[in-house]
Amino acid sequence: MVIWRSARSLMQRPAARVPAAGSIRRVLILSRPLFCALLCACTAGPPTFPAAAPSTGKRAPPIERDFRASDVAKADVDIVAEAHARECLASARLLMEKLYRRNPREWRKGSYASAAAAVAHAFDERAQFRFQELGNRRGSDAIMLALSPEYAGDRVFAFGVGIASTVFLSYNGKTEFYLNDSLDPQRLYNSARNIEIAAWKLASARSANGELLLASNEKADVVNLSFEREFGKMIAYQDAMATVAAQRTNRVIRRVVQTLATAAFLPI
Repeated sequence: MVIWRSARSLMQRPAARVPAAGSIRRVLILSRPLFCALLCACTAGPPTFPAAAPSTGKRAPPIERDFRASDVAKADVDIVAEAHARECLASARLLMEKLYRRNPREWRKGSYASAAAAVAHAFDERAQFRFQELGNRRGSDAIMLALSPEYAGDRVFAFGVGIASTVFLSYNGKTEFYLNDSLDPQRLYNSARNIEIAAWKLASARSANGELLLASNEKADVVNLSFEREFGKMIAYQDAMATVAAQRTNRVIRRVVQTLATAAFLPI
């Protein structure tokens, strides 16, 4: 590709003629029209959502990704952001699948042929987590709907959309990032706190007769904490990315301390 050959030839010049950092970003500034054209082409596409994360103990070793032309317009932090967003959304999808297995009655409330069909509908890239059956609610609004005792719809669908869109919105509604993108560390931090609150509410929300609205962690002779593990991963991904974004933008994250029992969801 012409754009890549131009960048590569610039990088192969003697060090004295290239900025000291030697980064692709600085090299491409020397060819601004080509660089702008590449950015416009890269950012025009819709988001892409990953498959569900593998269950604990079944994760395959990472595979080196092949070079893509769009990589020319990415800094290292953009690739890090993509990895964090992908892993977090994959965990959100796994949580939704697991909730349907524990609560099979829920997917039958909708017009889906199976739980898998409901999950596929929730992660339809074209919808970007906006669904008429939820009143286009996303993030904490969808989570609160799912855990409202009066709600008669598919609670798993609403909760899964709420958790996944909490992550999606914290990344500005994107799953690919380029040199002209900037993430807000406060939004990433707030999303981590909202996931903590959602996990607590899921485990404690009950109907008027005292039954759990949604079954998650199993408390039998052998305690199943697989839900807690996935929530923990998501919280760690978001907190780590918030720290990376804060260091990049030199912004201070305003820490919020709340008691989970009375905690309110934070704005994203």
